[in-house]
Amino acid sequence: MSPVEVEREDDQKPDANEKLEKVFDTADETEALVVQGLLESNGIECMETTRDAPQDVLPGVGGIVLRVREEQAAQARLMIEEYSRDAAQDAQLDDVAVGTSDSSVSAERE
Repeated sequence: MSPVEVEREDDQKPDANEKLEKVFDTADETEALVVQGLLESNGIECMETTRDAPQDVLPGVGGIVLRVREEQAAQARLMIEEYSRDAAQDAQLDDVAVGTSDSSVSAERE
């Protein structure tokens, strides 16, 4: 990576001193990475913070919070909502497709 690219990336990342707004939180690191990738691939840079809790005292507590610049928060929330809605719809379509293929398989066996 060239120094020019490093400078460009640093300029795009939110500064910890900027006014940032929480747009997403989850206990699942994989889910947080997917949402972070979604936002960043659409030009919205994120700052990831963790909510750590001692696992021996509070098992299952903690998680990841994604924050974006205040002026991009509404756009980020809309993207996350649309992505979630599309994912839910795809799962329903997959269920319908599986149901259709199962009934055709059972009909062929008879």
